[in-house]
Amino acid sequence: MRTPLFASLIAIALVACQPSTTPTEPATAGDADHSAAAAPAPSSPYTLQPWSMPTPANAAQPDLVAAADGSLLLSWIAAAGDGHALQFARYRDGEWGAARTIAHGDDWFVNWADTPHIAATADGALWAHWLQKSAAATYAYDVALVRSDDDGATWSEPRLVNDDGTPTEHGFVAMWPASADSLGIAWLDGRATAGGGHDTHAAHAGAGMMTLRSARFDAELGRSGETVLDASTCDCCQTDAALTARGPLLVYRDRTTEEIRDIAVTRFDGERWTDPARVHADGWKMPACPVNGPTIDARDSEVVVGWYTATGGTPAVKIARSIDAGDSFAAPLTIDSGAAVQGRIDVVLGAEAAWALWTREDEAGQSLQLARYSPDLSRELQRIEVARLQGRGRGTGFAQLALVDGVVHVAWTDVVDGKPALHGAVLQPAAADATTSAATVSLAID
Repeated sequence: MRTPLFASLIAIALVACQPSTTPTEPATAGDADHSAAAAPAPSSPYTLQPWSMPTPANAAQPDLVAAADGSLLLSWIAAAGDGHALQFARYRDGEWGAARTIAHGDDWFVNWADTPHIAATADGALWAHWLQKSAAATYAYDVALVRSDDDGATWSEPRLVNDDGTPTEHGFVAMWPASADSLGIAWLDGRATAGGGHDTHAAHAGAGMMTLRSARFDAELGRSGETVLDASTCDCCQTDAALTARGPLLVYRDRTTEEIRDIAVTRFDGERWTDPARVHADGWKMPACPVNGPTIDARDSEVVVGWYTATGGTPAVKIARSIDAGDSFAAPLTIDSGAAVQGRIDVVLGAEAAWALWTREDEAGQSLQLARYSPDLSRELQRIEVARLQGRGRGTGFAQLALVDGVVHVAWTDVVDGKPALHGAVLQPAAADATTSAATVSLAID
């Protein structure tokens, strides 16, 4: 009998040895003429290889982060007795370090979409958060934050990021280094909803809206600068942040009184957060939260944002580029569309390419799709089906993408017979003497 990991690798091999897939519809960039983006240009191909995970058999909800020292940090949630454990491992020089436990508890809120994150600051400290129940109501939970000064061997006592004390939803966190030894953090805060968030249309019943807040935590976990960034946001879409040359840029799904749920950004300029601005006017009117938040990456003043939308009833994933640290964005590129598109997109931006990872699901099952573009998004260089999953629906969660030294790393959850497990793949430029074409990838299994 094949183990789930072996079956997953066989699935990767089967799809990777075929010509790379093309989108359901040609990639487009709004009304602009970006026809070159629909036709892949000649380029050195990236090849696909399996990447072993240091995780137990029941791991799920991965977070994959590229640290400034060139290592990768992977965190995950695993079942532990009657509760759960948040664990992590560091990948450096082609090897995984020992898996370590950050925290464990039997009163956590564990969810496929609202997942823990891990981060590192320049002083060598690690930071992590999880969601802790605050009352019996399903969506009553707080954000707990911890810090480690010894590479995760020990962790501080947890500090609640939100201190309002209301039995409401607080989560969908984004974290970034605010200085060498402090952390910036943003979260969706339901204190004004009176527990009526998560698509119960609390505002229409007289309660308040979900808000977006941020704060800064120092090395002793002291809070400062708590700010309301947006007084009305989507209830349960992920947020994300990236460091630009002009400060951290935060991306999230907005919500208007007309139920338009487009993607917005705001940047901290060193003194204040800028007024929220839409990345693009999709005009998606949606009466409930799609649980499908945006993603962002940046290099200096160049930024790429990716997101899911379903304007006009057609699901699609889009990416857009900014060259002024998020002050403005060019017309977006639709990289995939159609009924099979699930979204759950992640993006990374490197010196040589921009990458987008997303999920599709059709009659044959779920698959992870990866596209490589020139950094200015003018050319699609390669499209790859990373894996076909055995799991369906929401249980597979959000796959993760990270880039280190030109090598792309992917981590994802699959669910087999009701049991989750983490899997991974690595993509790197083919050897100079490789005969593989730009439209083909290969995978060798020992």
